[in-house]
Amino acid sequence: MLLKIALIFLFLLGFEDMASCDDVTVQIKLNPPFQTGKDNLKTLLDKRYSCRSFLEKKIKLDDLTAIIWYCCGEKTNSASGSRTIPSAGAIYPLELYVLVGKDCVDNLKEGIYHYIVKEHSLRLVKEGEWRQQLKNACLNQNFIAEAPVSLVIAAQFARTANRYHERAQRYVYMEAGHACQNIYLAAADLNLATVEIGAFSDDKLKDTIGLPEDYTPIAVMPIGYAK
Repeated sequence: MLLKIALIFLFLLGFEDMASCDDVTVQIKLNPPFQTGKDNLKTLLDKRYSCRSFLEKKIKLDDLTAIIWYCCGEKTNSASGSRTIPSAGAIYPLELYVLVGKDCVDNLKEGIYHYIVKEHSLRLVKEGEWRQQLKNACLNQNFIAEAPVSLVIAAQFARTANRYHERAQRYVYMEAGHACQNIYLAAADLNLATVEIGAFSDDKLKDTIGLPEDYTPIAVMPIGYAK
């Protein structure tokens, strides 16, 4: 009898763990960013290129974590919250979303995640496989659906505009450029590949990712092993 009660309890506990993101907040704490140190800057710049053909091969979660941190994470030696990219007035208007395909990242379920910089964690926004919808939003560029992961950089321009007014747009796009270049170099250092995509329908991309109304998508960067 006690064994039956224990089995029922374990079943109910497992069922609770499988609740959808509408019922619970799913948040994955990431490992600390690591220093790869494989190549010097000149070598990485030589290796950097825009890839539009990806293998069906899983990415390691720690490799994805490194790319995310290089993109816009908090510097590990900073007490002030300074990040890996410069930002006008240290306002940091950028937000990073991570779209993960099914069985594409070790130990990470398929879905769309929001990177929480202060906590260095991924918070689940939408469950499921969304790569086809992302491809459609990006004007049907097929290779986007092949990539195991895509990073979506968005911005809340009002944060910067409150201080810098008409210059805000310039500053935000400059910051996004820094983030994209960091992604390129981090991917190259990990023998991964990427490409910066600006051809997309803003409305379709916002709907696919689930961006808040006042967020503007700026770039999509699919990531994977090059064919």
